[in-house]
Amino acid sequence: MEKDTILYVLTKSQEYLGKRQIPNPRLDAELILSDVLNLERIKLYSNFDKKLSELEKDNYREKIKARGDFKPVAYIIGKKNFYKSNFIVSDKVLIPRPETEELIEWVSKEIIQGDALSILDICTGSGCIGISLKKDFPQILLTLSDISNDALEVARLNVTAILPEAQVNYLESDLFNSISSDAKFDLILSNPPYIPIEEKESLMADVLQYEPHLALFLNEPESFYKRFFFGAYEHLTEKGSLYMETHSDWAAKILQIGLDCGFKAGKIKKDLSNKDRFVKLTK
Repeated sequence: MEKDTILYVLTKSQEYLGKRQIPNPRLDAELILSDVLNLERIKLYSNFDKKLSELEKDNYREKIKARGDFKPVAYIIGKKNFYKSNFIVSDKVLIPRPETEELIEWVSKEIIQGDALSILDICTGSGCIGISLKKDFPQILLTLSDISNDALEVARLNVTAILPEAQVNYLESDLFNSISSDAKFDLILSNPPYIPIEEKESLMADVLQYEPHLALFLNEPESFYKRFFFGAYEHLTEKGSLYMETHSDWAAKILQIGLDCGFKAGKIKKDLSNKDRFVKLTK
């Protein structure tokens, strides 16, 4: 195997990441090299004999070392493929996950093309939920909200990249605190923080060390959900609905908290792993 070729650096990187006990070392090595070379991953295989320049080798070596230190690939390359788009991500936002795509698919089935619904994506992070829906349903009136202004800046970048012609509203708010009492939405969507702080140490190193804890953990889950649901109820139109992703162990309890907060009906939906993952509440 000739030195400094694509095949050589991939093989060496796979070995290094494997020794560091990184899951899927070959895949990660390929994704990072694809980004460094600005070459589709599948095309790496038809270019195994191509040699890397010194600059490319240095860049790649630095990024592989970061992955060996458990930094997520999405943060290393600055993007994550999600639903039907590539989203810009940084360590200011959670990395979008496949389960959240299932939430979007559920909501999409209940939107009629052409309906100009007003939708709030709260705790929006990268904006992946609201932006994905607006891409499929351009007529919706979309508002993205987050407690973190840094997260909202990432969401703005994604709107510009994915929906360059779209009109989107942005609100920096701790849940509903800074949202006008007059603001009403047909749908409120959310993937809020939902991991109880007691479970913190059970998470994988790449999540615990790099993803924003503000978007992951809850100190007092029950108090958080009561505040969330009272705010959502106030800002939904009559017969409006809230859809959210949640901890599988909490889904039934969360549904009951929502009903206790005034919602008339609720439903739990399982994810593809057969875990109670999503909750819908209707006013």
